[in-house]
Amino acid sequence: MRAILAAGLLGLIAALWTWTLPGDPALADDPTGVPVRVLDNGFHIDLAVPRAALETRPGPLAEAVRALAPGDWVLIGWGDAVFYVDQSPIEARLLDGARAFFRPGNSSVLMLDPHAGDPAARLPPMRRRTLRLPPEAFERLAARIEGTLALEDGRARVVTARAGDDARFHAATGHFWILNLCNSWASRTLNAAGVPVRPLRSVVSPEVLAAVDRAKLDTRPLED
Repeated sequence: MRAILAAGLLGLIAALWTWTLPGDPALADDPTGVPVRVLDNGFHIDLAVPRAALETRPGPLAEAVRALAPGDWVLIGWGDAVFYVDQSPIEARLLDGARAFFRPGNSSVLMLDPHAGDPAARLPPMRRRTLRLPPEAFERLAARIEGTLALEDGRARVVTARAGDDARFHAATGHFWILNLCNSWASRTLNAAGVPVRPLRSVVSPEVLAAVDRAKLDTRPLED
């Protein structure tokens, strides 16, 4: 009986480890599409989107972007309302990190951070990817980001600003903890655009980049 239970548990773990949320089979890089950068700082994924592409959409996300300081790109990320904003040395935040990871129900924020130049330029090639999304795929991605905003009277609400830069953190839906991390949010946002993702593996940032690589490989048109 124990052997059967152990085998069943191993099978469940293997199934979860390989579980994939399907994407859009028709998704392929569009040379004329909207460039979306997927950026890995070593443990956390941010998305960088051209500001103009966000501002041309109606709705609260566009309004929130228009209220930002000048910048041609907007860096977008999701995370814990306290740990994500704090920029003090990590060794001084270990207890807060444990709280963010292991206590369910933590509040979350959506970061919108304007940049004058392309944020991808500050990272080495192995930590950045680009998807050029056709209009319908970009609309799905932007709608997923907009749906993360916890609206008040139909508008996004800034809950805090970060000292030293122009990043603004808006009240967000969802609770941050070990089963719902920043990289989980990024992978599901990319999945909304049509990228197949592995939710369990996506707790680590390299897996999110790997999902982009697989999508581009699997959907590239066949060459004669």
